[in-house]
Amino acid sequence: MAARSVCRAGSAAGRALLWGPRPSAALLNLTRKRGAASYAQTLQNIPETQVTTLENGLRVASEESSQPTCTVSLTIEAGSRYEDAKTNGAGFFMEHMAFKGTKKRPGSAFEKEVESLGAHLNGYTSREQTAFYIKAFSKDMPKVVELLSDLVQNCALEDSQIEKERGIILQELKEMDSNLTDVTFDYLHATAYQGTALAHTVEGTTENIKRLTRADLASYVDTHFKAPRMVLAAAGGISHRELVDAAKQHFTGAPFAYKGDSVPALPRCRFTGSEIRARDDALPLAHIALAVEGPGWADPDNVVLNVANAIIGRYDRTFGGGKNQSSRLAALAVEHNLCHSFEPFNTSYSDTGLFGFHFVSDPLSIDDMMFCAQGEWMRLCTSATESEVTRAKNYLRNAMVAQLDGTTRVCENIGSHLLHYGRRIPLEEWDARISTAWSPGGCPADTDVTVRISGLDAVYPVSL
Repeated sequence: MAARSVCRAGSAAGRALLWGPRPSAALLNLTRKRGAASYAQTLQNIPETQVTTLENGLRVASEESSQPTCTVSLTIEAGSRYEDAKTNGAGFFMEHMAFKGTKKRPGSAFEKEVESLGAHLNGYTSREQTAFYIKAFSKDMPKVVELLSDLVQNCALEDSQIEKERGIILQELKEMDSNLTDVTFDYLHATAYQGTALAHTVEGTTENIKRLTRADLASYVDTHFKAPRMVLAAAGGISHRELVDAAKQHFTGAPFAYKGDSVPALPRCRFTGSEIRARDDALPLAHIALAVEGPGWADPDNVVLNVANAIIGRYDRTFGGGKNQSSRLAALAVEHNLCHSFEPFNTSYSDTGLFGFHFVSDPLSIDDMMFCAQGEWMRLCTSATESEVTRAKNYLRNAMVAQLDGTTRVCENIGSHLLHYGRRIPLEEWDARISTAWSPGGCPADTDVTVRISGLDAVYPVSL
């Protein structure tokens, strides 16, 4: 007993030494005010985005900071939406080939040079953009710019490497087929935008990957990798003037002119209310996605719909909290065992989008989960509470500030913003949009958000 008393006393003394005396209520209030001020100061003290356009149309943008590292990216207005049925998959194939050597650095020499800098090289392709980026020490920024210029202007496209990557991509396609969430969203695009370019998958079909030739890939590069369609962005411990000088040195030769009327235009993609059901009784769970047409990138309704999604929340059986979660739909899912997981989404493109809901459930629970989800959407139109709206807005603000964590996310946002909006939208402006996006009691009456959400009551589902 005495030993236990000594241990308790020792523990209390240890806590006192580590934490010190408990702060007073006045001190706690001061700390809270200081925290609120810090958030406002954070928004105001974000480095200015500097943008310079070179003579050939290449946009060079940067945000300078005192970090010892930097990320430099090249974002290109190219993706599966610019492909047709025969060339679908060319952009994804080209992304693979970009890392497999250039005319100046054949074979693995390119990747070895990146590794010699202690840098990290990566890239991605989506439906409307392709990006390559390198994260390195700030002092190596000029070298990184030279590497990126070599990557997009002098890709070797060696026949042996093409055949090697063809096999790798075919294997990736097989693995993607086992990811039922990705398959469901591909089905959703295929039915929502049937007969249009947005119905294509980013990766392309197996038949196309087997058929694409070196000439197809070279034509894709010649058509889309033009200076006016590119944004060279950098974030971290760099100088904008040095970045512009490096861009002038290495990207001046980037092509910018088109032959005749070969300028790639963004094809209009109409939304079609429809459904796809891919039934496989051997699968233990059902993957369901339902959506209505959402707004494009620049539509102000985007912020409102993101607030709506934050109110709905997301859920997975691995989450703690049970029926005590802040999301009403999550509490219902737990109480009635409606699903294994759910998550709302708001996917935007240049002139359209998909706003909806994805969930995974037992086959016999689909109707109940659909009923509860659609009921939650209807509730958002008329009776969202003040506390729900406040919580949702704070969630979005937290996600917004989290984008400042590291140079890579900042750099990626700079490139995407310049392509989608024509400018870098500062976080202070995003914060103002969030603040005015929603009034408690329902969706704003002066937008078509209520119409979009109400449309989910009669939506056509995609199921697997």
